[in-house]
Amino acid sequence: MPRIAAAQTPEFREDVEAALAYALTVIAEATAQGADLLVFPEGYLQGYLTQEAPARRHALNLTGEAFTDILARLPKTGPTLVMGLIEEEGGALHNTAAVTCAGKLLGRYRKTHLLAGEAFFTPGTDGPAFEAGGVRFGINICYDTNFPQAAAKIAEAGATLLVCPANNMMKYATAEHWRDRHNPARAERCRETGLWLISSDVTGQRGDRIAWGPTAVLNPQGEVVAQLPLDQPGLLVFEMP
Repeated sequence: MPRIAAAQTPEFREDVEAALAYALTVIAEATAQGADLLVFPEGYLQGYLTQEAPARRHALNLTGEAFTDILARLPKTGPTLVMGLIEEEGGALHNTAAVTCAGKLLGRYRKTHLLAGEAFFTPGTDGPAFEAGGVRFGINICYDTNFPQAAAKIAEAGATLLVCPANNMMKYATAEHWRDRHNPARAERCRETGLWLISSDVTGQRGDRIAWGPTAVLNPQGEVVAQLPLDQPGLLVFEMP
């Protein structure tokens, strides 16, 4: 049976080197546990940057030298990776999840539904499907999961698993309001589509902001079948039936 995994990580901002070093330790742990697929949070590599100047300064072109160097540092064995990052192409910025395996880029998904604070990003238009360990999966990034059509597009592509990189580092009052609402919203998408779902989020505090996750697995009935504690980094590994 395939093993899917998700990392609940500290937040790294404008420090790709530190983010990559941390990711390599998580990848090694996931590999040791036999994971076929490993998911990292939204905007993981550069941070979830909501101001255009720093986002543009740290954006990566997926055919460029900097991203090629990152791929070269990834293990040549181990799970397929889904990693959030800020992408640049043709002058446009995208909130992207890159899919890689054995140090090679397999494809990408660009966030389709953008919040007001993400207005400088260009939304994606497609919902590609990928395979890892015999599981066909597609991606919705964080806010995408509030829209039934985003998950429906993944189901129509023949996927059985919806992957959700997220970043819920919010001001405390907002985080408290949403603390127990993320999984129920995602559960609706599972019940509508019959998809499994795995999410990956950040945790920790930054100034007046806090992130609790959740990093969890939901079954097609919308039930939470595995979840990490909300307030600490960790690795969730789940064997899909």
